[in-house]
Amino acid sequence: MKNKYITDYEIGQDNLQKFGLDVHNPVFIISALIVLAFVIVTLIYPSQAKDILDNAKLWSIIHFDWLFMLSSNIFVIFCIALIFLPVGKIRIGGKDSKPEFSTISWFSMLFAAGMGIGLMFWSVAEPVAYYTGWWYTPLNVTADTQKAQDLAMGATMFHWGLHPWAIYAIVGLSLAFFSYSKKLPLTMRSAFYPILGEKVWGWPGHIIDILAVFATIFGLATSLGLGSQQVASGLNFLFDTSKGINTQILIIIGITGIAVISVVRGLEGGVKVLSNLNIILAFILIVFLIAVGPTISIFKGFFETVSDYATNFVSLANFIDRKDQNWFHDWTIFYWAWWIAWSPFVGMFIARVSKGRTVREFLIAVLLIPTLITSIWMSAFGTTAINQVINHTGELANGLTDKSLAMFQMLESLPLSSITSVIAIFLVIVFFVTSSDSGSLVIDSITAGGKLDAPTPQRVFWALIEGGVAISLLYIGGKKALDALQAGSITTALPFTIILLIMCFSLYKGLKTELPTKPLK
Repeated sequence: MKNKYITDYEIGQDNLQKFGLDVHNPVFIISALIVLAFVIVTLIYPSQAKDILDNAKLWSIIHFDWLFMLSSNIFVIFCIALIFLPVGKIRIGGKDSKPEFSTISWFSMLFAAGMGIGLMFWSVAEPVAYYTGWWYTPLNVTADTQKAQDLAMGATMFHWGLHPWAIYAIVGLSLAFFSYSKKLPLTMRSAFYPILGEKVWGWPGHIIDILAVFATIFGLATSLGLGSQQVASGLNFLFDTSKGINTQILIIIGITGIAVISVVRGLEGGVKVLSNLNIILAFILIVFLIAVGPTISIFKGFFETVSDYATNFVSLANFIDRKDQNWFHDWTIFYWAWWIAWSPFVGMFIARVSKGRTVREFLIAVLLIPTLITSIWMSAFGTTAINQVINHTGELANGLTDKSLAMFQMLESLPLSSITSVIAIFLVIVFFVTSSDSGSLVIDSITAGGKLDAPTPQRVFWALIEGGVAISLLYIGGKKALDALQAGSITTALPFTIILLIMCFSLYKGLKTELPTKPLK
């Protein structure tokens, strides 16, 4: 009998193969037109575009805060349940499937693509912001108190712990399972085959994939644009270089150029090498910080951070009758929308490198281990930063004055700050290159109908598009255009939340088909 997941759909049947490209006609063309139209309109009317998209973003966040929080809670519970259920034993790709990458390289890639760059930006700024009340305080605690210090670390971990990684895990596991175990194309639509059947190859599937491309390329372009501002600010802080538009554009050009080289080298010689380098540099930086910083406070802070995270988990995850509405919407719900908007990109990349792992192994590596590593990282940087605020040490004595400089301000008050700051800048750049490279692989796969071996020029094309969109918006529209792009990306999180909820049902339905049936008596 024919396996119900083996379809008559040929991956390349709607593909156009010309000029060295291999593109899926509806998805590639419509995605390219939407991106082009959006960029042109935003460049012509940056202020108006920002206002419209900001209002759309705020409407989504304020009116559907309950949906974002409820769904994120469901994703965490669902992932933890899969670890312990019988489906946890299922191996992605079949029982004889072997992993393509070593465990260290695999984890390095998924972590670098997931949120490595965010940890560099927010590990100092976010705890300090919560402790000092820079932009409201979690649960309306009084700023600059012991309770504020406890919640600063607990709330920071809440935003960077189980919830975001559960969102990535849902998408990653769904795509990996249906691609490698059910032999469907590695593209978003494949995860909905148990529900839509053959219709998934028609317009319902096209729309899902187009939304994924839209969210991915706009999210990456926004990060490149805003990230260039952070790198430029860091270089200005250390070496008194210009931090203007021209410097930021040169940074984007440099990052895009390195990303193109990495894309040409392929997954094994590109993203894997960069991700391993990321982990080595991050390890050196955190070991140095623990050694020269407030060592005892950092070790103590780790256990306190985990405790504060666990203690306040339910209160922070609650969405009913919140007393801290401003903080709740501006921080938590914004984060959830951002993670969901990024989930097609990160989830698909994680799926691409996860063949041969069991469901249980996958979820432990994508959900639990990153949360543990993040708690160590946040404890080291956050505890050191808050100690400097409390003890009136260095620039942080005045609290958070510039979030893009917070890490450099903290490092300046420690020994060998010139060396560690250079390492930090280099790490930020490499994280950005990794994101751009892996993002190009993801968009390329979607627009090629799920193929894993699309032509290299096509991946180069998408890497150049990401950098080009960021440069054009930054140069002509400035920060308003980038903010509009970010607001547009986040607005896509609302329909994607529904898509992810359906994906949970579809995934479990698919996983159950791999379980052995009970013999007849």
